[in-house]
This record gives sequence, structure tokens and C-alpha cells, in this order.
Amino acid sequence: MLKKISKFIKPTVINNIGNNLEMEKSLLDIKLQNGRIWSQLLMQKKNIKSLHETEFKVFSQCGDDGIIQYLIQNLEIENKTFVEFGVEDYLESNTRFLLINNNWSGLVMDGSDSNVLKIKSNEQYWKHDLIAKSAFITAENINHLIEEEGLKGDIGLLHIDIDGNDYWIWKALKVVDPIIMIVEYNSIFGYERAITIPYRSDFVRTNAHHSNLYAGSSILALCDLANEKGYSFIGSNSTGNNAYFVKNKYLKDFKPLSAKEGYVLSKFRESRDEHGKLNYLRAKDRLKSIKGLPVYNTRSNKIEKL
Repeated sequence: MLKKISKFIKPTVINNIGNNLEMEKSLLDIKLQNGRIWSQLLMQKKNIKSLHETEFKVFSQCGDDGIIQYLIQNLEIENKTFVEFGVEDYLESNTRFLLINNNWSGLVMDGSDSNVLKIKSNEQYWKHDLIAKSAFITAENINHLIEEEGLKGDIGLLHIDIDGNDYWIWKALKVVDPIIMIVEYNSIFGYERAITIPYRSDFVRTNAHHSNLYAGSSILALCDLANEKGYSFIGSNSTGNNAYFVKNKYLKDFKPLSAKEGYVLSKFRESRDEHGKLNYLRAKDRLKSIKGLPVYNTRSNKIEKL
């Protein structure tokens, strides 16, 4: 194709396209090589006091690539399969390094058809055992979406990051039994109340409140649910948005933590004003902006106010 259209394009433009592709490939190779070096260094770490000590970033938004590498190095996992949803175009995600570096198999899902098309057009899609699926995930369809791809029973890891019904999706999940669970939490809700947004199958946080801060659940609500499902909470990432849980029978030397012990207050400032523009609210001002909105208390099973 390039030869057929080249007479209509200046040679410098064609050269620039080729150079950019080569540069992108070189940068990807460097990132992967650095990630492999960091993974090797993790093997030397013993008796860590916090998951934060293991963090590094290759494709994850924060330091979760390192945490995941440390966990799979120190847990006995036979079925090296993952599920992750809310991945957007998968260029920045928590399982991409796991896919490429460790050759795990995986299922990723996102609510955008265009995002899934981008995933399928990336060369990593044919180089690895990855299924990409377009779906708006609800508590009613989550088990069917996973099962129809042939997944059931024990798997290595599952990550929930949908900026909304995260608690309710995990509560509904039955078809697979992950050894490692990663679930996004809303640190603005604190660690003292077991609360989540009330369930709505069509929940979208940008529609729920202009601030983009009204979503997800508290760390305590997730810890309670983890206990019900036979998991222990082992900590959060240092950014304060992802909580890590391990199935009790695989826990080994990892120390279970209370919600308070493993809680991290996030400091990223993604809040919006009434016109949809970033207003960079800090600390308690974030909670103030959504004060009074309804939340569901998972212990009392009643609707309360923030």
C-alpha cells in the first residue's frame, strides 16, 4: 500500500512515518527491558513491610506492575490467566506487562467498541493469548461475559476498575475464583465507613455527579466483602486507588491487614467543576464537593448520606 500511494506523498513524510514507528518500537523495547530488570531485582527482596516497596511502572498507571510481579513470584499460581475490565485501549493497564513479560493468557473488557478495536489492532494482540471484548459490565452480566469465553474456576488474577459499581461487580462474581484480586477503591470515602455508591446497572460517574468523584466504594466495604469471599487484604498501592487481596489458602507469608492499616489517601486531583473543567480540588475539599450524596452502607444495608 505504501508503494502505491508514495508518488502522492513527499519522501520526507514517508520517512517520518517510518522513523516514528521505529522510535515507538525502540521505546517499547526499552520499557520492557527495564521492567524485566526490575522484576529480577524484586526476587532479591525479602520480608517487605509494605507493597509500596515493590512498585514499578511499565504499562500500569501507577506502580502496580511491580506489585503484581512481586505477588506472582511469591504465590503458587498454576492457572496463569487474568481478567481485567475497564482497560480503555489497554496501552496503560495493570495486566499488559503480565501478558507480555510473563506470557500469561487473559481476557480484557471495555465498554467502548473503539477501544477494543484499538486493542485488536495492536501487534501484541496476535503475539499473545489475549481476548478483547466490548461490553458494558453490570452485576447481572459479569458471570456470563466471563464464562462465554471459556473461563471458570481458579484463575491467577482479576482486576476490577470501572469507576463505579466495582463493589457490586465483585459481590456478584461467581464464575471464576481468582487467587489475586485487585479492586479500585475511592479513598475519599475514608476507611471508617463501609459504604459504596448505591447499585445502578447504568451507572456512569460523569453522569452521576459533575465532580467525577462520586463513584466506587470505601476500603472497609471491600475488606468486609473480601472476608466473606475468603480473601485477606494485604495492602494498597502508594497512589491510593487499588486494593490488593489474596485468597486465604494461598496467603503464605503475606500479612493480612485491617482497612485502616492498608488504607492510603489518594492525592491525585481529577475533580471537575459544573462545566466539566478540572478544578484540582485537594484533600477534604474533594469530600466536601460530594457531601450529602446517597451511599449504601454495606453493614446496615441502608442508604445513608456522605
